[in-house]
Amino acid sequence: MTVPTRGAEQQDEAPPEHSAKAPPLPQSPPAAPKFILYLEPPEYGQVLRQLTLWVHHVLLPVYGREVTSMAPWCSRWWEHPEAVALMHGLWLAWGELTDTGSEAGMSGPASWHRDFLNPTMQNLRDPAGPFAGCKPGHRPKETPAVDAADPFGPSPQMPPLRPARV
Repeated sequence: MTVPTRGAEQQDEAPPEHSAKAPPLPQSPPAAPKFILYLEPPEYGQVLRQLTLWVHHVLLPVYGREVTSMAPWCSRWWEHPEAVALMHGLWLAWGELTDTGSEAGMSGPASWHRDFLNPTMQNLRDPAGPFAGCKPGHRPKETPAVDAADPFGPSPQMPPLRPARV
């Protein structure tokens, strides 16, 4: 006669609850963030808020040099679409390159300074850049005039190319 051993009994029983759970499924990587100029409300406002926090708590305290006529800055920078676009690109690169544990490695921050921060700040603070002519308190810039909204499309005043059939 065979007597079941203790191990055999346990095999017939359900395994303990903690081992019954399946391992977590691998998660797909998060979707890459869209460039801010492609966003519509309310997503645009949410991303602009995140960008604003980064600009006000990281970029300006560390890299915001004194404002002069040769290095202008607007205290209402978010009202300058070109500045928003430039800083959003800078922020995205910062997120990717300053994580030394990522593929960027230990040289990521140095690359960010050299390849992204310095050129972007020079562009932003250039006397002819997005803040050119802006005074304390903000002065909105006018968009350059364009003769036609779609110079290669049919003019809205043009009659149809084919006469309508009656």
